[in-house]
Amino acid sequence: MISKLTIDKVYETARLEEVIGDFVQLKKSGSNFKGLSPFTDERSPSFMVSPVKQIWKDFSSGKGGNVVAFLMEHEHFTYPEAIKYLAKKYNIEVEETERTDAQKEEANERESMYVVSEWAQKYFSEVLWKSELGKAIGLSYFKERGFTDETIKKFNLGYCLDQWDGFTKAALEKGYKLNYLEKTGLTIVKEDNANPDNAKKFDRFKARVMFPIHSMSGRVLGFGGRILKNDKKAAKYLNSPESDIYHKSKVLYGIYYAKQAIAKEDNCYLVEGYTDVIQFHQRGIENVVASSGTALTAEQIRLINRLTKNITVLFDGDAAGLRASIRGIDLILEQGMNVKVCTFPEGEDPDSFSKHNDLETVLDYLNTNSKDFIQFKANLLAEEAANDPIKRADTVRDIVHSIAKIPDAIKREIYIQECAHIMKVSEGVLFTTLAQIGKKNEKEVSKSDKPAQKAFDVVKNEVVTEKVDVQYELERKIIEMLLLYGKEKQEFEDLVLKENEAGELILEPEALEIRVYEKIYLDLQEDEIELTNEQFRKIYHKLIAELNEKEDFNVSMFLSNLDQDMVTEISSILMEEEKYVLHDWSRKDIYPKGKRTVIGQLVSETILTLRCYLIKKRMLSLQENTVDSNEDNRETLEEIMNYLQLNNLLNKKLNRVLS
Repeated sequence: MISKLTIDKVYETARLEEVIGDFVQLKKSGSNFKGLSPFTDERSPSFMVSPVKQIWKDFSSGKGGNVVAFLMEHEHFTYPEAIKYLAKKYNIEVEETERTDAQKEEANERESMYVVSEWAQKYFSEVLWKSELGKAIGLSYFKERGFTDETIKKFNLGYCLDQWDGFTKAALEKGYKLNYLEKTGLTIVKEDNANPDNAKKFDRFKARVMFPIHSMSGRVLGFGGRILKNDKKAAKYLNSPESDIYHKSKVLYGIYYAKQAIAKEDNCYLVEGYTDVIQFHQRGIENVVASSGTALTAEQIRLINRLTKNITVLFDGDAAGLRASIRGIDLILEQGMNVKVCTFPEGEDPDSFSKHNDLETVLDYLNTNSKDFIQFKANLLAEEAANDPIKRADTVRDIVHSIAKIPDAIKREIYIQECAHIMKVSEGVLFTTLAQIGKKNEKEVSKSDKPAQKAFDVVKNEVVTEKVDVQYELERKIIEMLLLYGKEKQEFEDLVLKENEAGELILEPEALEIRVYEKIYLDLQEDEIELTNEQFRKIYHKLIAELNEKEDFNVSMFLSNLDQDMVTEISSILMEEEKYVLHDWSRKDIYPKGKRTVIGQLVSETILTLRCYLIKKRMLSLQENTVDSNEDNRETLEEIMNYLQLNNLLNKKLNRVLS
């Protein structure tokens, strides 16, 4: 168990905008930051981060919370994992109490798989550096590739011995369960049906140099292994199989090491292999990731999209490989990203080119030879078409199909103009073709989305209006005011119900200066009002206690002691107004008035409105009782009249006209 002292120190030290900035490209927006949602596929920012409140809110998915909640949502960390990650980031020593056997057993399956994978990475690195065979075979190979000791250690490279079960035996001796070794794919288990206890166990990565594959936060998800022996039956590269923690289509090799450089340079170089990434890093170009030899996926592109809108795809001089990779470019365009393509001279790839040239030469080559996708695709396909008119027409159509995938209309038009210029075709023809493709795509979408309708069915267009839960909204507003202004002293005009000389009930104002939380607590206590929403009720009682006990109330520290459901609810309340910042009203010369200028009025009006609502609710209840009852209702009617009189007074105070 992590000590309370460590947890408090982590919350005090961690800066939300810094932590989230490692995963999402954030841009300043007033006093806040905004960016693309890391949880949904979107092209307009709906993700807000408040450095002042130290909370975040994703308006597209509804998720929100503090710094720990973000890591739990985004990286699927457990609470202790998130605390440890932050402690490591901010160099905070973690104080832990010994976990019991029962607590160890409670660790979930995913966590056990992470633990096994992280131990395996350390084991393979140790074999590489400390065993004679590791140094002679594995380390020698990496040195031949031109990797320095520093680079090999940075990327945690390793070696798996040429033994059938060397790694598996070592893992079992350390107490790691065979179940998790098999689930992570590190060990292959072949059952013996005749004797289940006699199952054969093999190391998947036997005799291979090891490339650990990390998540964006640095956790080991799986491995890539390259065989060094000349074995025609074995694959040259072998990856970990799909598992609960490793999904090949959602991972990019090197993203952990590249994320900050990608955001800083506002560009990502996309290469094919592990060694391309490592060699670029060693040369000093760190904003580079690899698809690890798999076909590029939408999930991988979205991973980059969180950090930058710009991708430069790097290809080697293999013409066949270039043609096959065009599909990946179309996929990038579909995600609304800007694509450039750079090809290396024949016989060269990113690894060899960066190995044999200095940093200045490599950067100069990349800047000079990176072409816009339209130029690259047109040149590549035009060469193939040569003087064949039919092939040339197909080439033009192919390019327009790619342009049709771009969501931005202005970009589409510019690319059509560029294509017309390069391919010497009129813009009108290309725009017509683009429109035809668009209509065809729309028809296909409408066909797939259209529900089956029976013959002669009458379709009614019913307008559905969502009913507002007044009490819910008012209770939510009370929680918001306590969180934002609870400790602030304000001038209030308290209303005391009195009888004047004529015997009429009047509300007489009395001025007082107290803290916001005291005013809310006393008013609700006086009227014996209990919040009806269970979640709000729990938060309210915790808030009142904390505001009363602590002089230096801090929202971030308050959230650190709540369960995740409450944290999410509170972040939604606190960030509600921030979604209007996303609309950038100032550009339209609209400047919403801040709440801080009218806190006292806001508190008083909310409490008064809640009183009015509850009075009306009580009156309706009494009226229903009189209708259903045959008894003398004079006392009930008198009570209704008193409530009606009080309701009129309160509404008058709120400047409301009653019918």
